[in-house]
Amino acid sequence: MTFTEPKKPVGTVAELFAGVGGFRLGLAAAGWKTIYSNQWEPSTKRQHASEVYVHNFGPEGHSNEDVSKVPSIPVDFDLLVGGFPCQDYSVAKSNSASTGLEGKKGVLWWEILRLVKIHQPKFVFLENVDRLLKSPSAQRGRDFAVMVASLGAQGYSVEWKVANAADYGFPQRRRRVFIVAQLNGPDATEQVLTSDGVLAEALPMSSWSNMSSGSLTPSLLELSQEFGQGLKISPFRSAGVFANGHYVTMDFVAKFDGLRATLGDVLVDDTAVPEEYFVTTDSIPKWGYLKGAKSEERTHASGYKWRYAEGGMVFPDPRDRPSRTILTGEGGTSASRFKHVVESTKGLRRLVPLELERLNGFPDEWTGLSSEGEISDAKRAFFMGNALVVGLVEQVGKVLATRI
Repeated sequence: MTFTEPKKPVGTVAELFAGVGGFRLGLAAAGWKTIYSNQWEPSTKRQHASEVYVHNFGPEGHSNEDVSKVPSIPVDFDLLVGGFPCQDYSVAKSNSASTGLEGKKGVLWWEILRLVKIHQPKFVFLENVDRLLKSPSAQRGRDFAVMVASLGAQGYSVEWKVANAADYGFPQRRRRVFIVAQLNGPDATEQVLTSDGVLAEALPMSSWSNMSSGSLTPSLLELSQEFGQGLKISPFRSAGVFANGHYVTMDFVAKFDGLRATLGDVLVDDTAVPEEYFVTTDSIPKWGYLKGAKSEERTHASGYKWRYAEGGMVFPDPRDRPSRTILTGEGGTSASRFKHVVESTKGLRRLVPLELERLNGFPDEWTGLSSEGEISDAKRAFFMGNALVVGLVEQVGKVLATRI
């Protein structure tokens, strides 16, 4: 596929934490033109994601440097977007390791805010794991409270919604929180939350419940020190809106009346799958053990004993349902609890990179080449574990295009 920007764009975009370009693809389909992008992965010599990005979009307007060293974005733009690093909030980490805003990558939030302060774009559109709404475990919701309050201090109203891509017809069960901030935007009302807001229109709901409201102090220091103390659950539910110090939040059920895609819809013919993707007969018991239910006594090196338990997973993965969430460890031949395995005409097999790309809505072979040559299958799988579902971005982008 040769990518082309919209000929008559509705507005311009600056993209941070660009990865391999999921935001740009979705927004281009909605009529937006990206004129600046930044992708930097710390602590690595090769910048694989940036190289893939340049191969597909070209080098114009692209920056491959630490965002903290970017003094300002060198062009005027309407919309700032980014799927900012989520390691500190990821459900793949234990509560004790989920340090949130205090974590090394979590502090990148302040770089986003710094650029928002400088440029004051009309819109900000961000994506992260849904655990962001309740981190850290010691102060439920503190991190998100600090984020929305800091955007509010810059004159923005903020909407958020936790969307499972499968609930809107896509072939993967991938839950992410989408955050849309609008400069001088609407007040925090039930109507904005349920019908009039950007996310209410882009990601519609059939019903809602558990509506509540609250206020946030404008003091970020006070929020950081006191918000969420003693709470077992976060006050921020799966959808909400914040403006002028006040928020309204609730849970919701997604509304979708179209055809629902499944894992089977993205699979290639088994004859096109390389031999190394097929699970060997002697390794099937290990795959079955890792994916099965367990309740086992285990012993620490210190001699301390404890009982480890986890539920079973469907094995192999059903073709007639949306897939499980792609994780960054999807690549490689070793047996794993979390890698996808499907039944084929030649036995059990893992998913090839092209199938992972399709589950996120990327064009076929999008990650196969970079500006520096071929990309390994393991790295391609890693990209898709970090990526977002392009179609959801497009839906939000189309509504933003009506508000520009």
